[in-house]
Amino acid sequence: MPPITTNTLFYGDNLPILRDYIDDESVDLIYLDPPFNSNRSYNVLFKDETGQEAEAQITAFEDTWHWNAHTEQVYYDLVTLGDPQVSSMIGALRESIGSNQMMAYLVMMAARLSELRRTLNPTGSLFLHCDPTASHYLKIVLDTIFGTGMFVNEIVWKRASTIKGNAGQGSKMFGPNTDSILFYRKTSRGFFNPVFRPYSEEYLSKFYKYTDPDGRRYRLISMIGPGGAAKGNPQYEVMGITRFWRYSRKKMEELIATGLVVQSKPGTVPVRKQYLDKGKGVAAQSLWDDIEALGPSAAERLGYPTQKPVALLERIISASSNLGDVVLDPF
Repeated sequence: MPPITTNTLFYGDNLPILRDYIDDESVDLIYLDPPFNSNRSYNVLFKDETGQEAEAQITAFEDTWHWNAHTEQVYYDLVTLGDPQVSSMIGALRESIGSNQMMAYLVMMAARLSELRRTLNPTGSLFLHCDPTASHYLKIVLDTIFGTGMFVNEIVWKRASTIKGNAGQGSKMFGPNTDSILFYRKTSRGFFNPVFRPYSEEYLSKFYKYTDPDGRRYRLISMIGPGGAAKGNPQYEVMGITRFWRYSRKKMEELIATGLVVQSKPGTVPVRKQYLDKGKGVAAQSLWDDIEALGPSAAERLGYPTQKPVALLERIISASSNLGDVVLDPF
């Protein structure tokens, strides 16, 4: 096997490349955005490849996978040579939804996700970008390959505020303006770097309402220890008020000495100043509504129809990798 260095681009089918070139436990972070939806108006029926239609119909991704001899071989390998749990899962899915394009897609993904898990370090993570067309099936596949306990989040990315051409055109559905990103770890040793979003003006006006004479903006936060004595919080007097505090007496004295403890008037419970310039921002949650999809004239657009914004990838890379780590994008 040739030695692999970072910043390497492979051209071709990613399944044999994964098997032949990517070593076990050599990757720290995987982000994959497999073809699933080109945001065009394609309807694909759940039907057998012979053309026989089933009753269920879905709005589906533009894909090039069909149930054919190649798919049948990959399916056979998964069922007969793969992990027994994966074998049972993929067989049950075929029994449930039939031999159609969706099933061909899931067979293709199961084979690759099995290889991707193999390449991940024990502390590594995987983020799979998809849409509601197949996300529920892909989660079943991921739960089987990675284990249900290794599921971390389903991140919902609000890629647009409006979808052109729906409400006023007789549409009978809510506009589809979100994608899902399924976040899994290989083991419980997976690490996470918290990611912070900038404070909104609404948040600042609501919480950081106070300003020092020198212009520093701050908010007031409680110093009372939640849970009281049961949680091991010390009890003592501060400015005439006895409570269970979240800080030791020594720490409290340091805060008072530096002017960070405020008592609005005698008899009120003292609170602490928290300065805006010391804050990191608002911790990102599982709803990402602050990164919009690339517009037609976006400076970073390269012409790839499903190109994702750099900011989206930066957030994922910041959260689950460190400087010098190996990141793999198999699609």
